[in-house]
Amino acid sequence: MHDQLVTQLRSELDGYQIECDEERADLLVSYLELVIEKNKVLNLTRITTPHDAVTLHLVDSLLPLCMKGLGLTSKSSLLDMGTGAGFPGVPLMVLTGARATLVDSVGKKVAAVNEFLSALSLDTGMGVHGRLEDLAKQSPRSQSHVVARAVAKCNVLIEYATPFLKRDGILIIEKGRPDETELREGENAARLCGLALVSRETFDLPRDLGHREILLYQKVREPKVKLPRRNGLARTNPLGC
Repeated sequence: MHDQLVTQLRSELDGYQIECDEERADLLVSYLELVIEKNKVLNLTRITTPHDAVTLHLVDSLLPLCMKGLGLTSKSSLLDMGTGAGFPGVPLMVLTGARATLVDSVGKKVAAVNEFLSALSLDTGMGVHGRLEDLAKQSPRSQSHVVARAVAKCNVLIEYATPFLKRDGILIIEKGRPDETELREGENAARLCGLALVSRETFDLPRDLGHREILLYQKVREPKVKLPRRNGLARTNPLGC
């Protein structure tokens, strides 16, 4: 099964012109297998069929690498907001070599992510337990890239990400089918936070497993509001509405 999944992963990524050699594909599948095994005792994912998980976790996580202007390399610093089991941060880290900070508010999930990283000797990533507002105060303007995969609406993600980003840093948002209201509120929040939408692209996953939109925002100026705001305000009173 492992070898079949490696072949599947490389084939599906090739369909998007995303390069993944045998060694890194093997590492990514090993990581996915650890997630599926851990899921038996800790709720990390509802997707447990290995072939579907390759597409819906690994390939889906790596779709941003198709985007022009992403600039994610081994010199980059990447923060994954709401990483859960490590998606999309771990796959992006493995394929690009970026240094990754994998943040989640659930301690057991962070412990699992660090367990996976240790088992696979992935020393360029680290799981961190905490609230994004608190972490932003500790490490302002520390990241060249911030990524989030469908963990909140765009305007909320923009507010959370902004204080972490360096000037010209990139926020990557992965979505299913955001409606026009969400996109408009995201644009409003971006203007307040000093970000500009620089790219928006649509993808369909293999085997009709889903539709994805990826939005790239760049930090082009200082925010008009003081960030981070008080804990919880980004969700209860979001910017841009």
